[in-house]
Amino acid sequence: MDKPTVSVAILGQNYKINCPKGHEADLKEAAEYLNNQMREIKASGKIVGLEKIAVLAALNITHDMLNNRKYARSNEQQLRELTSQLDAALTHETKLVNE
Repeated sequence: MDKPTVSVAILGQNYKINCPKGHEADLKEAAEYLNNQMREIKASGKIVGLEKIAVLAALNITHDMLNNRKYARSNEQQLRELTSQLDAALTHETKLVNE
């Protein structure tokens, strides 16, 4: 099965990337996000060189992703605890009604 080719531009460079069918919009969104991150780093004037800008952008994006993953895990744990408390309360109420 042929994968569609999606054209994206990152810091003025055009790239043609194979992409699973139906995920073209996701790829374009990711490329736009990366492009914006790299433009911000380049605009700061502190980092010179496309490779260094790309690595710093990748590190920033990875850092954000890992923090979001930790936050999601924390939320999942809190949800499990609240669900457990709710189950216990409902079980207690059911016992009181049935007595």
